[in-house]
Amino acid sequence: MGKPSPNGLLNINKPTGMTSREVVDWVERLAGRVKAGHAGTLDPLASGVLVVCLGRATRLIEFVQRMPKQYHGAFLLGRESPTEDVEGVVTELSDPPVPSREQVVAAAGRLVGWIEQRPPAFSALKVEGRRAYDLARRGKPVDLKPRLVYVNRIEVESYEYPELRLRIECGSGTYVRSLGRDLAVSLGTNAVMSGLERTLIGGFRIEDAVAPRRLNRENWLGHLIPPLRAVDALPRVDLTEAEAVEVRHGRLIARPVEANDAREFAAVDLAGRLAAILVARGRGQLGPTRNLLEEG
Repeated sequence: MGKPSPNGLLNINKPTGMTSREVVDWVERLAGRVKAGHAGTLDPLASGVLVVCLGRATRLIEFVQRMPKQYHGAFLLGRESPTEDVEGVVTELSDPPVPSREQVVAAAGRLVGWIEQRPPAFSALKVEGRRAYDLARRGKPVDLKPRLVYVNRIEVESYEYPELRLRIECGSGTYVRSLGRDLAVSLGTNAVMSGLERTLIGGFRIEDAVAPRRLNRENWLGHLIPPLRAVDALPRVDLTEAEAVEVRHGRLIARPVEANDAREFAAVDLAGRLAAILVARGRGQLGPTRNLLEEG
C-alpha cells in the first residue's frame, strides 16, 4: 500500500491582489498536485482568512462555508461602480447627501437579522450555466434574484465622510459589497467598497492564518489542520473499531436515533480522526454520506 494522501485544512491569509483560485493553485503545487479547493471566495481586492481543503477533506467544503464569518470592510459614500467596489469604474455622484454618523448607525441597524439581498452582478453566481461576472463583463444583462441572508451584527467602526468602516458578522452567502450598497441607498446615496478583510470563519482566525508565500514543500504539512475542525458544529459519534470498519465500507451502524432525524453527525474513530459524516438511515441506524478515511 502506498503512502496515504494528505487530508486536511489550511488556514490561509490571502493577500490583496491574489485570487482565491490562485491560492488553491499555489497549495496544489506545494502538495504535489493533491486535490484542493477553497471554502468561500474572496475577491482579489479582499484579504484575510481563506480555508483551503485538501484531499478527502474537499468533501467538507460546504461545512466550512456554513460557518459564521467576520469582516472589516471600508466603503466610500457618494460613489458608485458597476462592480460595487473600486475595482470597477468609480463615478462620484452629483451633490449626494452627507449622512450624519447617527443616520449611518441607524441604517446599519436596519440590516441586522434576516434580510433580502440582491447579489452584485459581478459575482461568481451562475445565470443559466454562466458565471454572472462573465456576462456582466460582456455587457449582458444580469438578473440575480434577491435572496435571504443572515447578518448577525454590523458595527460602525469609524466614519469620516466619505469613508465608512464597518465590522460585520454574517452568515453564508452574504455579499459585503452589497451590504454597503444597501446601507447607502437607504440613506439616499450610494457606496463602493474600497477594502475588505475577512478575519474569521467559524474557528479559523486571522491570527492563526499563514501567508501563502510562507508555505513551501518542506513546511506546508506542519500547517495542515485535521479535517475534524471543519465539522466542529456537528454532534459527535465515537465509533468502536468494528463500527469504523462498517462505516468505512459504507454500511450502517446501530445507534439510538429517530428515522426522521435530519441532523448530520461527525463520526470519529478510535484514533480521533474524522471517519465520516453520518445521517439517519432508518430508526436506530446511521449511515455515511461522506467517507473521510481511505479504505483498507
